[in-house]
Amino acid sequence: MPRYGELKREFEKAGCRKVREGTNHEWWYSPITDDEFQMGRHNGEEVKKKTEATIRKKAGVPKKR
Repeated sequence: MPRYGELKREFEKAGCRKVREGTNHEWWYSPITDDEFQMGRHNGEEVKKKTEATIRKKAGVPKKR
């Protein structure tokens, strides 16, 4: 499972960017879906599979094989 820090770097390469800090999460913007989505703050923490799938769907960034 990837860690939040790895996921953030991958999303930045895809064109996504952090737009603001929420109470418990960071808010990111995806130009692919033209939508905002939440991502956890703890860069060293592993992302659960279902959470990763939800974030990737919202961002429009498919999982690399």
